[in-house]
Amino acid sequence: MTRRSVPRLFALFLALTPATAPADGPADNKPESVRRIPKLGITVPPAVRQELEAGLADLKKSYDLIPNRDHPQVAALLPDIWICYKAVHDALTHQEFFSDQDVEKARELLKLGKGRATSVIYKQVGWTSQTGLVVRGYFSRIDGSAQPYGLVIPDGVMPSGGYRLDVWFHGRGEVLSEVNFLDERRKHVGEFAPPGTIVLHPYGRYCNAFKFAGEVDVLEAIAAVRREYPINPDRISVRGFSMGGAACWQFAVHNSDRWFAANPGAGFAETPRFLDVFQKETLRPTWYEKALWHLYDCTDYAENLAQCPTVAYSGELDSQKQAADVMAEALEKEGIDLAHVIGPQTKHSYHPAAKVEVERRLASLAEAGRKRFPDEVRFTTYTLKYNRMNWVTVDALGEHWSKARVHARRTPEGYVNVTTQNVNALSLDFPSGFSPFPLGEPVRVTIDGTPLVASRGLSDRSWSASFVRNGERWKLGSPESKGLRKRHNLQGPIDDAFMDSFLIVRPTGKSPRAKFQGWSEQEMGRAVEHWRRHFRGDARVKDDARVDDADIASSNLVLWGDPQSNALLAKIADKLPIRWGATEIKVGGRTFDTENHALILVYPNPLNPNRYVVLNSGFTFRDYDYLNNARQVPKLPDWAVVDLRTPPDSRAPGKVVAADFFGEHWEVRPEKDRD
Repeated sequence: MTRRSVPRLFALFLALTPATAPADGPADNKPESVRRIPKLGITVPPAVRQELEAGLADLKKSYDLIPNRDHPQVAALLPDIWICYKAVHDALTHQEFFSDQDVEKARELLKLGKGRATSVIYKQVGWTSQTGLVVRGYFSRIDGSAQPYGLVIPDGVMPSGGYRLDVWFHGRGEVLSEVNFLDERRKHVGEFAPPGTIVLHPYGRYCNAFKFAGEVDVLEAIAAVRREYPINPDRISVRGFSMGGAACWQFAVHNSDRWFAANPGAGFAETPRFLDVFQKETLRPTWYEKALWHLYDCTDYAENLAQCPTVAYSGELDSQKQAADVMAEALEKEGIDLAHVIGPQTKHSYHPAAKVEVERRLASLAEAGRKRFPDEVRFTTYTLKYNRMNWVTVDALGEHWSKARVHARRTPEGYVNVTTQNVNALSLDFPSGFSPFPLGEPVRVTIDGTPLVASRGLSDRSWSASFVRNGERWKLGSPESKGLRKRHNLQGPIDDAFMDSFLIVRPTGKSPRAKFQGWSEQEMGRAVEHWRRHFRGDARVKDDARVDDADIASSNLVLWGDPQSNALLAKIADKLPIRWGATEIKVGGRTFDTENHALILVYPNPLNPNRYVVLNSGFTFRDYDYLNNARQVPKLPDWAVVDLRTPPDSRAPGKVVAADFFGEHWEVRPEKDRD
């Protein structure tokens, strides 16, 4: 097995430093006394409020006067203006000015937004060609909100082939409102600004370690930058420190083939050891919570870093050095050495000499660039959410949340040898200009010992083929198209529905069960409020009677209520694998009375199987989990039954009396499989 060795600066794999007190404070390990995040800010004096409201009205008036808004060049500028409006509006509306200085920052943003709107009206736009510090935005596909990002644009001639792009993930900041983020990005370069490099600072939708909608934010921000600036696609890296270091590990292992390098610093890399051993928190996870740790536990995906050169950084005295140490341990099991630069006698910061060494290594890796189509691909996943690596795509798993692996190798003779674990279908793909196979010749592929002859390469030098497991052997072809099956971006769990466009569907009827009616109204209100509070957008809400075909086609529908109160839910209730009748909820051989129970679920929408339908749930981690980013993982699988006699709290929507994942064809699994 090939090992990747990299020179060391101060030390490699130093002994794990003693754990310190939890980063968020001992009081934050008490679910019964959860502090609000973000905290409520200062009370804005009436005169100041009136001034800011007038400034917002003036900015909106100018924004509304912008002509030719549908023209692509004009449309691309609109979010750059609206991020200023949204930042000030939301801080004023939701009491998120945390100091008097924040008010002054808001005044500056209103001036910036007004100036930009005026410049578009008079066709004198300058910020798109500005160098130095620039703030921009995009409209998110998730909820239509304007999301901000910061850029550092270098002076001088653009490098041949386009700019290198470094994506830098910020650290934890509980008062990092949009006002504060935009102010920071307008005034401070950041930890690194390499020559000839554009540095992207994504907002990540606040303080969630760039998970869930925060993860989508990064990908949407990268796409926005690539539309507006000439970026070399083979010279994009991910970097970060503290909470941003945790984000960097996540993006490195999940999207290893997209980056020329990763540079995580401090942070955390997984949930159980960080919280239980390192943070001294007593964990009592359910079996399905343990399974769902596989979504973001980077140690589980360590093998993928064979495709992504990684330079970790830690201060020698930093308790968060634990992240690199556990990743080094996981990588060693895969025969991969981790380059770990350590700042001597340094706590939670970058040592000056270490910064120089890290930059030297990143510059060297950038020079080599990303290798898009290596001869060998090693890939591990636990979910079809993350289903591709280089020229290999996993199309179906044997079972979700169990380890799946693919090892694919192209031989010098032009054969492809593949071995798999827990994989039922896969595709191999070399696009135009990258196919290594001779024109007109069939490609010989062996999968788990089954020899196959695939199609010939096309005249544009592209080649692709799909394969499906047939018992113990493999054959050419794709998974059956009839019926439902779990597939990429339609594999659950519940939280996945909030990583794309979603619509909250409010019932216009009333449930005959008062206990359920009160619970549903409370939980729906909470879902809307906490989406804005934690993921910084306004959830789109529509009455059930007003949902139209366009909504069904474009969005995941989040239905609240029961079949008696929500007209859309009544329409699809008999098409769901869990029956929710007037008196009982029936799951396989188990029944629960509807007087005291509610159903939570994610499932392909029977009205549009390419989108989800969700019943009675927002994202599933709650207030207690906001206190520590490592806790922010899914708390429910694909479905759950809740006992309404136990009220919701900071950790759960009530007492969960039954829960499970659906099977690979979205069927209810036998009860014996729920252990």
